[in-house]
Amino acid sequence: MKSIVYMKYGPPEVLLRKEVEKPTPANHEVLVRVIATSVTTADCMMRRGDTALSRIFLGFRKPRKKYQIPGTEFSGVVESVGQKVSKFKPGDEVYGFRGFGTGCYASYKCIHENGSLALKPRNMDFREAASIVDGASTALFFLKEKAGIRNGQKVLINGASGSIGTFAVQLASYFGAEVTGVCGTRNMELVKLLGAEKVVDYTKYDFTETVNTYDIIFDTVGKSNFIHCRKALKPGGKYMVTVMTFRHVLLSLLTRIGKGKKVIFSMSVDKTDSLNSIRTMVEAGNLVTIIDKEYSLEEIQEAHTYVEKGHKTGSVVITVNN
Repeated sequence: MKSIVYMKYGPPEVLLRKEVEKPTPANHEVLVRVIATSVTTADCMMRRGDTALSRIFLGFRKPRKKYQIPGTEFSGVVESVGQKVSKFKPGDEVYGFRGFGTGCYASYKCIHENGSLALKPRNMDFREAASIVDGASTALFFLKEKAGIRNGQKVLINGASGSIGTFAVQLASYFGAEVTGVCGTRNMELVKLLGAEKVVDYTKYDFTETVNTYDIIFDTVGKSNFIHCRKALKPGGKYMVTVMTFRHVLLSLLTRIGKGKKVIFSMSVDKTDSLNSIRTMVEAGNLVTIIDKEYSLEEIQEAHTYVEKGHKTGSVVITVNN
């Protein structure tokens, strides 16, 4: 089967086309024919080996495997199932998340039936379904589970036009919060349409200059820091960030004590419940996805190069199989 692999950390040029053996599902696994996947900032960071966490999972000096197939989110069709699978059947249209398991830049992927896998929304095509997996589930996890978002709270989303940010704006609005989105000039109208009551152009204004304004500051791109944002939070406010650094982990532990302002960093491992909730919201018309660009699997180097520029709006989708 066709796949994209890399054997060393580095720029997009380390991504190479390779024919590999088609996997066979184990007893509790399903074999998915991958229709679409995406390129996320996390995919680029893992390819570069930027973070200590990614190197722990993938290998310190180089990928631990002979070759590493990247790709963290996907949509596709179940082609076959293991003998003991009970949750899915051949022909099911699904979407899912692999995280550090990766492997989605390939024609086929096996995943445990109890992994982060769910039936895709019926009113989304495969491109749209692949683009919504990580961004929407991450936004839902932070806002609902970690922040306990409530109706009437004031929430600021930094990176409001990105793959996590576009969903964070919609979800915060859905939960009844007063949403302020931070983005560049060209995406201000889009962020308003997604549900933000106020939009801050980061090229002209510094949102950290406000005082005691927000119950939640959600930095979806890791471009701010708690020290600068602290005064903009209300007493007991929460600063959340999706980009893992040792500084964020340390601050998360230190601010956990007492009733003061909190730094929240965490990772959602099992996304199954989130994917089912997202499907319900999508089918009810309460959540949409924004696709910036689409590429073929053969254009993967170009796609990674584009994402690394840091100016994408929403998601970048890769078509694997038609």
